[in-house]
Amino acid sequence: MSAPVALLSGGNQQKVVLAKWLARKPSVLIVDEPTRGIDIGTKAEVHRLLSGLADDGVAVLVISSELPEVLSVADRILVMREGRLAAEFARQDASEERIIAAATAQAEAYDRIEARRT
Repeated sequence: MSAPVALLSGGNQQKVVLAKWLARKPSVLIVDEPTRGIDIGTKAEVHRLLSGLADDGVAVLVISSELPEVLSVADRILVMREGRLAAEFARQDASEERIIAAATAQAEAYDRIEARRT
């Protein structure tokens, strides 16, 4: 392949960027919106790659505004609001409803959700 990266599709551009970083054999990988603007097939491929890296012991930090993505790839979810940590969830305790409540400062809604869990 000799095509300039700028001429590749968005998904293939993302793959090139990831490949460049992975060639360095990182112990920690931070990705910000790793699947923004790419097709669903490539998204699945990126998710598999990130999960595989985590399985291999790489610490993978995914920053994403796509809740389905967060819920599918994260072992632990930290919710930020106004530059501060608003909530932390283990994968099994997370839901879109709980994350949105924490992210939007809907304290009453969040409290109701927590009360239902106990």
